Order: sequence, then C-alpha cells, then structure tokens
Amino acid sequence: MKTQQYSTGQKPGKGNYVCTNCGFSLKLGMEDKMPPCPNCNNTTFTKD
Repeated sequence: MKTQQYSTGQKPGKGNYVCTNCGFSLKLGMEDKMPPCPNCNNTTFTKD
C-alpha cells in the first residue's frame, strides 16, 4: 500500500506531518496550509 503524500499549499487537516526528504516533523491545525519544509524546503510530506 502506497503512503498518502501531501504537498505544499494543500490543507491536509489537523495532525503531525513528516518531511519525505529530511524527516522534519510539522504540526498543522484544521485550516492550516502545508508550508514548504522549514528545515530543507522540500514540498512533500506524509502523515505521522
């Protein structure tokens, strides 16, 4: 099963997301837009 990926600009919902490049963990609220990774500027994340 392929893991769901989320991209910068999407509103994936409340939860913790992990950068697919460096593993940086990011916490978002219900209405937050996914930013680029603050650590490496990557644009894709998976839900933790």
